[in-house]
Amino acid sequence: MPHQAEGQLHAWIEFGNRLLTFALFFAAVATIIAVFRSRRRDLRFLALTQVLGILAQGVLGGITVLTNLNPLAVASHFILSIFLVAAATSLHSRRHHPFVRTSSSHVGISQLSLVHVVIAFAVIAVGTLVTGSGPHAGDIDAPRLKLNIQHVAYVHGGLVLALLLITILFYFRGDQRYETKRWLAIFFTLSLAQGAIGYIQYIQGVPELLVGTHLLGSSLVWIAAWRVRLSVVRKPA
Repeated sequence: MPHQAEGQLHAWIEFGNRLLTFALFFAAVATIIAVFRSRRRDLRFLALTQVLGILAQGVLGGITVLTNLNPLAVASHFILSIFLVAAATSLHSRRHHPFVRTSSSHVGISQLSLVHVVIAFAVIAVGTLVTGSGPHAGDIDAPRLKLNIQHVAYVHGGLVLALLLITILFYFRGDQRYETKRWLAIFFTLSLAQGAIGYIQYIQGVPELLVGTHLLGSSLVWIAAWRVRLSVVRKPA
């Protein structure tokens, strides 16, 4: 039976997700142990956020099930993951590339980078609303957001265009370091690829494979956006 096969597939996906969660939790605990042994006090909070975040994901998962896979609960899983990815990126950057805060002379660039990363987050957040309004909100029988998916998709696309324009403006400002420009170029390239995937999946009726690829792409774009921000507010020690 088709529904039976689909149910088995979902069960295996859920089982794999739980296995990966345990592996990720143990990796986070090992990271905390390594950080405390290294006596790097500046890394402790960032390492701790990984363990606390994974535990919070477990609680959030229970709430998601209790709400019958409400799209907002499902979306909150991904939003929390975005924050964890940012913290993990900061931890990796600070661990391997010690840095200090930049001086107040770069306030203009710092403000521009803040706007850049905030809009990048807004793009992702609105993207979860698009998903919650469409056929992949969490389950075939799960409720959908009562939003016009076409209108939400237009808002999502408009934010993407605004983000690309700000990225171009940001890149051609002359008073910034090479590292910032490098990450801006990476971000712009990833964003173009992500935009192409998003457009193709929209006109193709959002097939599952492209949705998964778009999800992965959003994570990579977010990492690049966060690295842009880090390259501005910090400089090599």
